[in-house]
Amino acid sequence: MRTVAVVGASLAGLYAARALRGEGYDGRLVIIGDEIHRPYDRPPLSKEFLTGAMDEDQLALSDPEEEADLDAEWLLGVRARRLDVRGRTLHLDTGRTVAADGVVLATGAAARRLPGAALGGVHTLRTLDDARTLRAALTGRQAVRVVVVGGGFIGSEVASSCVALGHHVTVVEAAPLPLLPQLGEAMATICASLHADRGVRLITGTGVAALRGTGAVTGVQLDDGRLLPAEVVVVGIGAVPNTRWLEGSALAVDDGVLCDDGGVTTLPQVVAVGDVARVGGTRTEHWTSATEQPAVAVRNLLAGRTVETARPLPYFWSDQYGVRIQFAGRRLPDSTVRITDGSPGERSFLAVYERPDGTVTGALALNRPRSFMRLRRELTSGVPV
Repeated sequence: MRTVAVVGASLAGLYAARALRGEGYDGRLVIIGDEIHRPYDRPPLSKEFLTGAMDEDQLALSDPEEEADLDAEWLLGVRARRLDVRGRTLHLDTGRTVAADGVVLATGAAARRLPGAALGGVHTLRTLDDARTLRAALTGRQAVRVVVVGGGFIGSEVASSCVALGHHVTVVEAAPLPLLPQLGEAMATICASLHADRGVRLITGTGVAALRGTGAVTGVQLDDGRLLPAEVVVVGIGAVPNTRWLEGSALAVDDGVLCDDGGVTTLPQVVAVGDVARVGGTRTEHWTSATEQPAVAVRNLLAGRTVETARPLPYFWSDQYGVRIQFAGRRLPDSTVRITDGSPGERSFLAVYERPDGTVTGALALNRPRSFMRLRRELTSGVPV
Protein backbone atom coordinates (compact mmCIF):
# COMPACT_ATOMS: atom_id res chain seq x y z
CA MET A 1 0.00 0.00 0.00
CA ARG A 2 1.29 3.39 -0.96
CA THR A 3 -1.19 5.47 1.04
CA VAL A 4 -3.33 4.70 4.08
CA ALA A 5 -5.84 7.27 5.32
CA VAL A 6 -7.08 7.26 8.90
CA VAL A 7 -10.40 9.10 9.05
CA GLY A 8 -10.76 10.35 12.60
CA ALA A 9 -8.02 12.04 14.64
CA SER A 10 -9.36 10.26 17.70
CA LEU A 11 -8.00 7.91 20.33
CA ALA A 12 -8.78 4.98 18.04
CA GLY A 13 -7.35 6.83 15.07
CA LEU A 14 -4.10 7.55 16.88
CA TYR A 15 -3.77 3.93 17.98
CA ALA A 16 -4.38 2.83 14.40
CA ALA A 17 -1.61 5.14 13.17
CA ARG A 18 0.74 3.79 15.84
CA ALA A 19 -0.17 0.23 14.85
CA LEU A 20 0.51 0.92 11.17
CA ARG A 21 4.01 2.17 11.88
CA GLY A 22 4.52 -0.59 14.43
CA GLU A 23 3.69 -3.19 11.77
CA GLY A 24 6.37 -1.74 9.53
CA TYR A 25 4.16 0.25 7.17
CA ASP A 26 6.41 2.98 5.76
CA GLY A 27 4.15 4.49 3.11
CA ARG A 28 2.22 7.73 3.14
CA LEU A 29 -0.02 8.10 6.20
CA VAL A 30 -2.79 10.71 6.21
CA ILE A 31 -4.82 11.44 9.37
CA ILE A 32 -8.04 13.37 8.82
CA GLY A 33 -9.91 14.93 11.75
CA ASP A 34 -13.01 17.12 11.88
CA GLU A 35 -11.78 18.85 15.04
CA ILE A 36 -8.88 21.28 14.96
CA HIS A 37 -7.23 19.45 17.88
CA ARG A 38 -4.69 16.65 17.80
CA PRO A 39 -5.91 13.47 19.53
CA TYR A 40 -6.80 14.04 23.18
CA ASP A 41 -8.09 11.98 26.10
CA ARG A 42 -11.87 12.24 26.45
CA PRO A 43 -12.62 10.57 29.84
CA PRO A 44 -11.27 13.53 31.88
CA LEU A 45 -13.60 15.96 30.08
CA SER A 46 -16.51 15.11 32.38
CA LYS A 47 -14.34 14.95 35.49
CA GLU A 48 -10.95 16.59 36.07
CA PHE A 49 -11.13 18.99 33.15
CA LEU A 50 -14.67 20.09 33.96
CA THR A 51 -13.79 20.89 37.57
CA GLY A 52 -10.58 22.69 36.60
CA ALA A 53 -8.27 20.09 38.15
CA MET A 54 -6.74 19.35 34.73
CA ASP A 55 -5.63 21.72 31.98
CA GLU A 56 -5.89 21.23 28.23
CA ASP A 57 -2.22 20.42 27.76
CA GLN A 58 -2.64 17.42 30.08
CA LEU A 59 -5.24 15.91 27.75
CA ALA A 60 -2.85 15.39 24.85
CA LEU A 61 -2.36 11.76 23.82
CA SER A 62 0.81 12.35 21.86
CA ASP A 63 3.82 14.64 21.95
CA PRO A 64 5.89 16.30 19.19
CA GLU A 65 8.51 13.54 19.31
CA GLU A 66 5.97 10.78 18.72
CA GLU A 67 4.20 12.79 16.05
CA ALA A 68 7.51 13.19 14.24
CA ASP A 69 8.05 9.43 14.43
CA LEU A 70 4.60 8.79 12.98
CA ASP A 71 5.57 10.92 9.96
CA ALA A 72 1.90 11.50 9.18
CA GLU A 73 0.17 14.20 7.20
CA TRP A 74 -2.41 15.76 9.51
CA LEU A 75 -5.53 17.30 7.96
CA LEU A 76 -7.38 18.82 10.92
CA GLY A 77 -10.59 20.82 11.03
CA VAL A 78 -11.65 18.97 7.89
CA ARG A 79 -14.61 16.61 7.41
CA ALA A 80 -14.72 13.60 5.16
CA ARG A 81 -17.84 13.97 3.02
CA ARG A 82 -17.80 10.89 0.81
CA LEU A 83 -15.93 7.65 0.28
CA ASP A 84 -15.57 6.59 -3.33
CA VAL A 85 -14.66 2.95 -2.90
CA ARG A 86 -14.31 2.20 -6.58
CA GLY A 87 -11.92 5.08 -7.07
CA ARG A 88 -10.37 4.56 -3.64
CA THR A 89 -10.78 8.25 -2.95
CA LEU A 90 -11.89 10.29 0.04
CA HIS A 91 -13.73 13.53 -0.71
CA LEU A 92 -13.30 16.24 1.93
CA ASP A 93 -15.50 19.22 2.70
CA THR A 94 -12.74 21.57 1.51
CA GLY A 95 -13.07 20.19 -2.00
CA ARG A 96 -9.82 18.31 -1.68
CA THR A 97 -9.57 14.60 -2.41
CA VAL A 98 -7.24 12.02 -0.88
CA ALA A 99 -6.48 8.86 -2.83
CA ALA A 100 -5.82 5.92 -0.52
CA ASP A 101 -5.14 2.21 -0.99
CA GLY A 102 -6.35 1.50 2.53
CA VAL A 103 -8.74 3.32 4.86
CA VAL A 104 -9.16 3.12 8.63
CA LEU A 105 -12.52 4.47 9.78
CA ALA A 106 -12.22 5.98 13.27
CA THR A 107 -14.81 8.75 13.10
CA GLY A 108 -16.32 7.96 16.49
CA ALA A 109 -19.80 9.08 17.47
CA ALA A 110 -21.71 12.30 18.05
CA ALA A 111 -23.78 13.16 21.10
CA ARG A 112 -27.53 12.64 20.83
CA ARG A 113 -29.54 15.81 21.27
CA LEU A 114 -33.05 16.52 22.47
CA PRO A 115 -35.50 17.68 19.81
CA GLY A 116 -36.61 21.27 19.67
CA ALA A 117 -35.08 24.67 19.11
CA ALA A 118 -31.59 25.35 20.41
CA LEU A 119 -31.53 27.25 23.68
CA GLY A 120 -28.69 28.89 25.52
CA GLY A 121 -27.55 26.98 28.58
CA VAL A 122 -28.19 23.55 27.02
CA HIS A 123 -25.05 21.47 26.59
CA THR A 124 -23.80 18.12 25.40
CA LEU A 125 -20.39 16.78 26.36
CA ARG A 126 -18.51 14.86 23.71
CA THR A 127 -15.65 17.05 22.51
CA LEU A 128 -13.04 19.33 23.99
CA ASP A 129 -14.93 22.34 22.66
CA ASP A 130 -18.09 21.05 24.38
CA ALA A 131 -16.17 20.74 27.63
CA ARG A 132 -14.71 24.24 27.30
CA THR A 133 -18.16 25.73 26.88
CA LEU A 134 -19.68 23.76 29.74
CA ARG A 135 -16.80 24.53 32.08
CA ALA A 136 -17.20 28.24 31.37
CA ALA A 137 -20.91 27.96 32.21
CA LEU A 138 -20.23 26.24 35.53
CA THR A 139 -17.18 28.01 36.93
CA GLY A 140 -16.74 31.47 38.33
CA ARG A 141 -20.37 31.87 39.32
CA GLN A 142 -22.63 31.26 42.29
CA ALA A 143 -24.56 28.04 42.63
CA VAL A 144 -27.00 27.41 39.79
CA ARG A 145 -29.64 24.76 39.19
CA VAL A 146 -28.32 22.07 36.87
CA VAL A 147 -30.47 19.36 35.31
CA VAL A 148 -28.60 16.43 33.82
CA VAL A 149 -30.68 14.42 31.36
CA GLY A 150 -29.42 10.85 31.33
CA GLY A 151 -28.05 8.88 34.27
CA GLY A 152 -25.40 6.87 32.43
CA PHE A 153 -21.68 7.29 32.97
CA ILE A 154 -21.32 10.66 31.27
CA GLY A 155 -24.39 12.10 32.97
CA SER A 156 -23.41 10.77 36.38
CA GLU A 157 -19.84 12.02 36.05
CA VAL A 158 -21.06 15.47 35.03
CA ALA A 159 -23.44 15.48 38.01
CA SER A 160 -20.55 14.58 40.29
CA SER A 161 -18.43 17.39 38.86
CA CYS A 162 -21.26 19.90 39.22
CA VAL A 163 -21.64 18.97 42.89
CA ALA A 164 -17.91 19.45 43.38
CA LEU A 165 -18.30 22.94 41.89
CA GLY A 166 -21.07 23.76 44.38
CA HIS A 167 -24.14 23.59 42.15
CA HIS A 168 -27.62 22.14 42.81
CA VAL A 169 -28.09 19.06 40.65
CA THR A 170 -31.00 16.92 39.48
CA VAL A 171 -30.47 13.85 37.29
CA VAL A 172 -33.32 12.63 35.08
CA GLU A 173 -33.20 9.03 33.85
CA ALA A 174 -35.94 7.53 31.65
CA ALA A 175 -35.17 3.95 32.75
CA PRO A 176 -36.20 2.59 36.16
CA LEU A 177 -32.54 2.76 37.20
CA PRO A 178 -29.35 4.03 35.59
CA LEU A 179 -27.15 1.24 34.16
CA LEU A 180 -29.87 -1.35 34.72
CA PRO A 181 -29.12 -3.44 31.58
CA GLN A 182 -25.39 -3.52 32.29
CA LEU A 183 -25.42 -4.18 36.04
CA GLY A 184 -28.79 -5.70 36.96
CA GLU A 185 -31.21 -4.33 39.53
CA ALA A 186 -29.25 -5.03 42.72
CA MET A 187 -25.97 -3.45 41.64
CA ALA A 188 -27.64 -0.65 39.67
CA THR A 189 -29.53 0.30 42.84
CA ILE A 190 -26.29 0.56 44.78
CA CYS A 191 -24.62 2.69 42.10
CA ALA A 192 -27.69 4.92 41.86
CA SER A 193 -27.51 5.56 45.60
CA LEU A 194 -24.22 7.41 45.09
CA HIS A 195 -26.27 10.40 43.89
CA ALA A 196 -28.28 10.59 47.11
CA ASP A 197 -25.06 10.32 49.13
CA ARG A 198 -24.07 13.74 47.82
CA GLY A 199 -27.47 15.39 47.84
CA VAL A 200 -28.25 14.93 44.15
CA ARG A 201 -31.89 14.39 43.27
CA LEU A 202 -32.36 11.39 40.99
CA ILE A 203 -35.64 11.13 39.08
CA THR A 204 -36.17 7.84 37.27
CA GLY A 205 -38.83 6.28 35.11
CA THR A 206 -39.70 9.44 33.20
CA GLY A 207 -38.27 11.25 30.20
CA VAL A 208 -38.09 14.83 29.00
CA ALA A 209 -41.11 16.23 27.15
CA ALA A 210 -39.58 19.63 26.32
CA LEU A 211 -37.08 22.27 27.31
CA ARG A 212 -38.59 25.56 28.42
CA GLY A 213 -37.25 29.03 27.85
CA THR A 214 -36.96 31.85 25.33
CA GLY A 215 -33.44 32.27 24.09
CA ALA A 216 -32.01 30.63 27.19
CA VAL A 217 -33.25 27.55 29.03
CA THR A 218 -35.27 28.11 32.17
CA GLY A 219 -36.62 24.64 32.87
CA VAL A 220 -37.07 21.03 31.88
CA GLN A 221 -40.60 19.71 31.37
CA LEU A 222 -40.90 16.02 32.18
CA ASP A 223 -43.20 13.48 30.59
CA ASP A 224 -45.16 13.22 33.84
CA GLY A 225 -45.91 16.95 33.85
CA ARG A 226 -43.35 18.13 36.38
CA LEU A 227 -41.30 21.22 35.56
CA LEU A 228 -37.73 21.37 36.84
CA PRO A 229 -36.25 24.89 36.97
CA ALA A 230 -32.77 25.04 35.47
CA GLU A 231 -30.15 27.56 34.41
CA VAL A 232 -27.92 24.83 32.95
CA VAL A 233 -29.01 21.61 31.26
CA VAL A 234 -26.58 18.86 30.26
CA VAL A 235 -27.88 16.21 27.86
CA GLY A 236 -26.19 12.83 28.21
CA ILE A 237 -28.48 10.41 26.41
CA GLY A 238 -25.98 8.43 24.39
CA ALA A 239 -24.28 8.89 21.05
CA VAL A 240 -24.87 8.20 17.36
CA PRO A 241 -22.02 6.74 15.26
CA ASN A 242 -20.68 9.13 12.64
CA THR A 243 -21.62 7.18 9.51
CA ARG A 244 -23.91 9.49 7.51
CA TRP A 245 -21.05 10.51 5.25
CA LEU A 246 -20.70 6.87 4.18
CA GLU A 247 -24.16 6.77 2.61
CA GLY A 248 -23.86 5.68 -1.00
CA SER A 249 -20.67 3.74 -0.44
CA ALA A 250 -20.58 -0.04 -0.62
CA LEU A 251 -20.07 -0.34 3.12
CA ALA A 252 -22.73 -2.00 5.27
CA VAL A 253 -23.91 0.35 8.01
CA ASP A 254 -26.35 -0.37 10.83
CA ASP A 255 -25.76 1.53 14.08
CA GLY A 256 -22.11 1.67 13.11
CA VAL A 257 -19.96 0.27 10.34
CA LEU A 258 -20.48 -3.48 10.20
CA CYS A 259 -17.24 -5.44 10.64
CA ASP A 260 -16.18 -8.97 11.32
CA ASP A 261 -14.29 -9.88 14.50
CA GLY A 262 -11.14 -8.49 12.94
CA GLY A 263 -12.52 -5.04 12.23
CA VAL A 264 -12.71 -5.75 8.48
CA THR A 265 -15.72 -4.27 6.72
CA THR A 266 -17.48 -5.59 3.63
CA LEU A 267 -14.48 -4.21 1.72
CA PRO A 268 -11.07 -5.67 2.64
CA GLN A 269 -9.27 -2.35 2.02
CA VAL A 270 -11.43 -0.65 4.66
CA VAL A 271 -11.41 -1.39 8.39
CA ALA A 272 -13.22 0.32 11.24
CA VAL A 273 -12.25 0.83 14.88
CA GLY A 274 -13.55 2.52 18.01
CA ASP A 275 -17.00 3.98 18.61
CA VAL A 276 -18.00 3.89 14.93
CA ALA A 277 -17.27 0.17 14.49
CA ARG A 278 -19.86 -2.57 14.99
CA VAL A 279 -17.44 -5.45 15.47
CA GLY A 280 -18.91 -8.93 15.38
CA GLY A 281 -22.40 -7.51 15.91
CA THR A 282 -21.50 -5.30 18.88
CA ARG A 283 -20.63 -1.61 19.04
CA THR A 284 -18.97 -0.52 22.28
CA GLU A 285 -18.18 3.06 23.28
CA HIS A 286 -15.37 2.34 25.70
CA TRP A 287 -11.79 3.53 25.95
CA THR A 288 -10.45 -0.02 25.95
CA SER A 289 -12.20 -0.90 22.68
CA ALA A 290 -10.66 2.12 21.02
CA THR A 291 -7.19 1.09 22.15
CA GLU A 292 -7.40 -2.68 21.58
CA GLN A 293 -9.20 -2.94 18.25
CA PRO A 294 -6.75 -1.00 16.04
CA ALA A 295 -3.80 -3.42 16.29
CA VAL A 296 -5.86 -6.33 14.94
CA ALA A 297 -7.69 -4.25 12.34
CA VAL A 298 -4.46 -2.81 10.97
CA ARG A 299 -2.85 -6.24 10.58
CA ASN A 300 -5.86 -7.33 8.58
CA LEU A 301 -5.81 -4.16 6.49
CA LEU A 302 -2.17 -4.68 5.56
CA ALA A 303 -2.82 -8.35 4.79
CA GLY A 304 -5.81 -7.49 2.60
CA ARG A 305 -8.01 -10.00 4.41
CA THR A 306 -8.93 -11.17 7.89
CA VAL A 307 -5.95 -13.02 9.27
CA GLU A 308 -6.58 -12.27 12.94
CA THR A 309 -9.63 -11.78 15.10
CA ALA A 310 -10.12 -10.55 18.64
CA ARG A 311 -13.04 -10.27 21.02
CA PRO A 312 -11.55 -8.48 24.01
CA LEU A 313 -13.24 -8.75 27.37
CA PRO A 314 -15.54 -5.75 27.83
CA TYR A 315 -14.23 -3.35 30.45
CA PHE A 316 -15.32 0.10 31.56
CA TRP A 317 -14.86 2.37 34.52
CA SER A 318 -16.32 5.56 35.92
CA ASP A 319 -15.40 8.00 38.68
CA GLN A 320 -18.35 9.48 40.55
CA TYR A 321 -18.46 11.35 43.87
CA GLY A 322 -15.05 10.02 44.87
CA VAL A 323 -15.98 6.42 44.05
CA ARG A 324 -14.34 4.44 41.26
CA ILE A 325 -16.75 2.04 39.57
CA GLN A 326 -15.17 -0.74 37.48
CA PHE A 327 -16.86 -3.47 35.48
CA ALA A 328 -15.40 -6.25 33.35
CA GLY A 329 -16.98 -9.12 31.47
CA ARG A 330 -20.66 -9.66 30.82
CA ARG A 331 -23.85 -9.94 32.82
CA LEU A 332 -25.72 -12.78 31.11
CA PRO A 333 -29.49 -13.33 31.33
CA ASP A 334 -29.04 -16.25 33.74
CA SER A 335 -26.37 -14.59 35.85
CA THR A 336 -26.72 -13.95 39.55
CA VAL A 337 -24.55 -11.50 41.45
CA ARG A 338 -22.63 -12.20 44.65
CA ILE A 339 -20.53 -9.83 46.77
CA THR A 340 -17.21 -11.49 47.58
CA ASP A 341 -15.43 -8.72 49.44
CA GLY A 342 -16.26 -5.45 51.18
CA SER A 343 -19.53 -3.74 51.95
CA PRO A 344 -22.01 -1.85 49.74
CA GLY A 345 -22.86 0.35 52.72
CA GLU A 346 -19.26 1.56 52.82
CA ARG A 347 -19.27 2.04 49.03
CA SER A 348 -16.34 -0.33 48.74
CA PHE A 349 -16.83 -3.90 47.54
CA LEU A 350 -16.15 -6.50 44.87
CA ALA A 351 -18.96 -8.52 43.29
CA VAL A 352 -19.00 -11.30 40.70
CA TYR A 353 -21.64 -12.33 38.19
CA GLU A 354 -22.07 -16.11 38.03
CA ARG A 355 -23.95 -18.54 35.84
CA PRO A 356 -25.92 -21.41 37.49
CA ASP A 357 -22.90 -23.72 37.12
CA GLY A 358 -20.71 -21.28 39.06
CA THR A 359 -18.84 -19.88 36.04
CA VAL A 360 -17.91 -16.24 36.62
CA THR A 361 -18.77 -14.08 33.61
CA GLY A 362 -18.26 -10.61 35.01
CA ALA A 363 -17.11 -8.52 37.92
CA LEU A 364 -18.08 -5.18 39.44
CA ALA A 365 -16.10 -3.18 41.97
CA LEU A 366 -16.57 0.04 43.87
CA ASN A 367 -13.30 1.37 45.29
CA ARG A 368 -11.63 -2.04 45.12
CA PRO A 369 -9.15 -1.46 42.26
CA ARG A 370 -6.47 -4.01 43.22
CA SER A 371 -8.72 -6.99 43.80
CA PHE A 372 -10.78 -6.04 40.76
CA MET A 373 -7.77 -5.91 38.46
CA ARG A 374 -6.63 -9.34 39.64
CA LEU A 375 -10.07 -10.74 38.85
CA ARG A 376 -10.14 -8.95 35.50
CA ARG A 377 -6.83 -10.55 34.51
CA GLU A 378 -8.21 -13.97 35.40
CA LEU A 379 -11.32 -13.34 33.33
CA THR A 380 -9.24 -12.16 30.39
CA SER A 381 -6.94 -15.18 30.51
CA GLY A 382 -9.83 -17.62 30.91
CA VAL A 383 -8.55 -18.89 34.23
CA PRO A 384 -11.41 -20.29 36.35
CA VAL A 385 -12.32 -17.81 39.07
